[in-house]
Amino acid sequence: MHDAEALSRYKENPKTAYLAAEFERLMREENELVELSASGDLGDLADSELAELREQQAALKAQMDGILEQEKGEEEFPNELILEVRAGVGGEEAALFAAELAAMYSSYAALRGWSVKKLSESQTDIGGYREAVFEIRGKGVYKRLRYETGVHRVQRIPETEKSGRVHTSTASVIVLPIRKKPIIVINPADIEMEFSRSGGAGGQNVNKVETAVRLIHTPTGIDARSTSERSQAQNRERAMAVLVAKLERRHEEEQVAKHMAERKDNLGSGDRSEKIRTYNVLQDRVTDHRLKESWHNLPAIFGGHIDPILDAFDERAEAEGENPSVAE
Repeated sequence: MHDAEALSRYKENPKTAYLAAEFERLMREENELVELSASGDLGDLADSELAELREQQAALKAQMDGILEQEKGEEEFPNELILEVRAGVGGEEAALFAAELAAMYSSYAALRGWSVKKLSESQTDIGGYREAVFEIRGKGVYKRLRYETGVHRVQRIPETEKSGRVHTSTASVIVLPIRKKPIIVINPADIEMEFSRSGGAGGQNVNKVETAVRLIHTPTGIDARSTSERSQAQNRERAMAVLVAKLERRHEEEQVAKHMAERKDNLGSGDRSEKIRTYNVLQDRVTDHRLKESWHNLPAIFGGHIDPILDAFDERAEAEGENPSVAE
């Protein structure tokens, strides 16, 4: 442990800096005792104190290693994410389905005690979502929801359908982890910023100042918005977090594409174009196409009771040897 590089790592981390300082103090005491012991002035007493000091050092090292290991787990499965829901094929019915999915995840978050904040939305006249972006925070949130990315499909008879014909509509879900230490660096010169007034559907709650922020990453065309905060600075900060998450997702997808010839995860690649799940309302059944499993009681599922589905993914991941890293 007396390795300078390892000690420097502990000192640089705010969570272990105090412990590292205490460790250094014990090291100085140890060096003094070693010198006294060599002179023979303290005899057996020095050996006894040395043993005690080294026990304290070992305990501190274990504590610091534990903190760093936990941080490593939180970087892999952070406790904060961005959830984006977009209407797909199906017009107004797809927008209504997107709103139902957003409500399902919000209800699930409430059941778990997680916090949910809507960052931006684009609503239709009858309350559907063309697009909505949420920030969800809570212990184990990304680990729990990471397999929800993809195209969700609903099969049902819309209320406006007079002939009783079953319609199929889709909505896409994207789950983006928010990491404390971004894995990519964005050049500020590559970002364009737009400002507008925040407001709800129908012009409700429109601010007199331009607090809503849209950031565009010009090399890729990827953008991010935030309209939920009262100040432009706060919206800019949240939009930047979303933009970084989107760009990291794109980077990861590119890396996956480079290695597609290698092992393909049968839980699904998480590709946003991949059809992952079908909600069949007439048969009261939801089927996940990656797991090839089905569950019933759609009213409860849309009400946020999706643990049985998510549990099945956890069980498959553990069976395939995934390191469970962050305990729930």
